[in-house]
Amino acid sequence: MNKSVSESSSETIRDEVRKRYGATAQGESSLTDDCCTSTAATDLGYSAEDEALAEGANLGLGCGNPVAIASLKQGQVVLDLGSGAGFDCFLAARAVGPAGRVIGVDMTPEMLAKARENARKNGFTNVEFRLGEIETLPAADNTVDVIISNCVINLSPEKLRVFREAFRVLKSGGRLAIADVVAAAPLPDEVKADWSAYTGCIAGASQIADLESMMRDVGFEEIKIAPKDTSKCFIREWLPGRQIENYLVSATIEASKP
Repeated sequence: MNKSVSESSSETIRDEVRKRYGATAQGESSLTDDCCTSTAATDLGYSAEDEALAEGANLGLGCGNPVAIASLKQGQVVLDLGSGAGFDCFLAARAVGPAGRVIGVDMTPEMLAKARENARKNGFTNVEFRLGEIETLPAADNTVDVIISNCVINLSPEKLRVFREAFRVLKSGGRLAIADVVAAAPLPDEVKADWSAYTGCIAGASQIADLESMMRDVGFEEIKIAPKDTSKCFIREWLPGRQIENYLVSATIEASKP
């Protein structure tokens, strides 16, 4: 890219993210060559049973386990923002049971193809995957009980739109249960301008106060953002030698719609 991230349009940024994760889905490139290193499932809060649930679905690209904080119940409708190869969708599908439904939304066709194949070969019939951007969700108003997401909202150049859309599709009493990276301190300019750092879940991270403000502005209540200091152990491997763990931390993000 000739332009830095800050000089680029939202659509250009989404295109770069789409290209990177499309290549990853097809095995044409690895995110381990610079940042967003594939992280062991147990380090993110998953069990061995979780990891065995759907062969080929866990690409190790998350930064936590949103299903662990989602308190899912049988029969609920769950929406996953940026569902990738489907791993968290399948965990959610197990929790909501055959009477429930899980919708995965991803803007990368190659990831959608991989997720749909994973659903087929692992026998999940209560999950569907839809092509779409998380800033413009392909879902109707007031139809979702719980929204989950794993290390994806940081990739959006228009985070306020993401939270506005999440609020729109949630039912009254619905809630967010998100794992994402947040900035514990302002990121260095050279990191914010780095394309590989942006598409690798680093440079797009927002500070906690900014995320809280956005969620309040669209109407969310009971907002809780809890940084996980233990995440610094794997985050430092995303940009080795750059001390990125001094600026970035994984967090759980929860909120509810009145």
